[in-house]
Amino acid sequence: MGRGLEEHQELNTVSPSLREIRAISTMNRRQFVEVCAGAAAGATLLPALARAASASPSVQFPSDPRERVAVAAYPFREFIVGWKGWDGKSPSSIPAAQQIELKDFAAHVAEKFNIHKIEPWSQVFPSTEPTYLEQLRAAVDKPGSAVLDIAVDGEDSQYSSDAAERGRALIFSKHWVDVGAALGSPSIRIHIEGPKQSKPDVSRAAETFQEVADYASKKNVVVHLENDNPVSEDPFFIVQVVEKVNSPWLRALPDFGNSLAAHGEHFGYRAIEAMFAHAFGICHVKDGEVNEQGKAVHVDLARTFGILKQHGYKGYCSIEYDAPGDPYKPTADLVEQTVRSLS
Repeated sequence: MGRGLEEHQELNTVSPSLREIRAISTMNRRQFVEVCAGAAAGATLLPALARAASASPSVQFPSDPRERVAVAAYPFREFIVGWKGWDGKSPSSIPAAQQIELKDFAAHVAEKFNIHKIEPWSQVFPSTEPTYLEQLRAAVDKPGSAVLDIAVDGEDSQYSSDAAERGRALIFSKHWVDVGAALGSPSIRIHIEGPKQSKPDVSRAAETFQEVADYASKKNVVVHLENDNPVSEDPFFIVQVVEKVNSPWLRALPDFGNSLAAHGEHFGYRAIEAMFAHAFGICHVKDGEVNEQGKAVHVDLARTFGILKQHGYKGYCSIEYDAPGDPYKPTADLVEQTVRSLS
């Protein structure tokens, strides 16, 4: 893994501002004890307290509907050089002439869809070394585009009964927080892996994500949890974890179709309601999905966007078409439907 990025520049004022005093007043007991211990070791108390406090994320969301729309890399995985299939070794079925480098994805999206926000996927990154990330960021900046989230999938569980596995999940998550910061992304989405030997455990998951959120706060990167896997990422489990951590740096990522496909309409829309109540920076827009039985499930976009608006959601909408076939035309259609729905 690449080395972590440098910490944000520390506050160098001694006199506390009103903002710092307010931040200090909202600290939890654990943070206060940790900071005081650091101060006793020779640090100046007030700047240390201000650094440790969890201020709100500094993200300015656009109001223009098209500027709120992004395109996810996941539906285009077969078109991105380096994708090796779900087994990690199967070559893409897409002809080489139609494949693109990840660094060219932002320009490709701008050309094809007139959208300047992208959501890369960890599985198609050729490298996360600093040199490559600098090149990737420059390539994204060139067409006037931006990374607004990174969908991150790992193999270790945040709630495993094995402390060593949880530790690996923590290290992995922190690494991708660093990647997000290097690319100027305001957020990342971290997959919750479910080990066979452990049932979903709110306390253990919250303990892991508390550390992730604390680390992410220092990088100004929000961490999102998505209702994806029907067991390890059950939407109501995610809500419990987010509420237990109770940090502005850990939020929910509502996916329009995942819970609907896994559990049916009644559960699916209750899930969307619960997730948007804890959403912040990104949601995944799709108009349908194929469930495990091979049945196509339709998303009521008007109903789902209605829920989004009821909760006053101001973040981004990432288009993640998720059905067999060419993703280009369906993505273009979803982009325009989303722009109209946000208008």
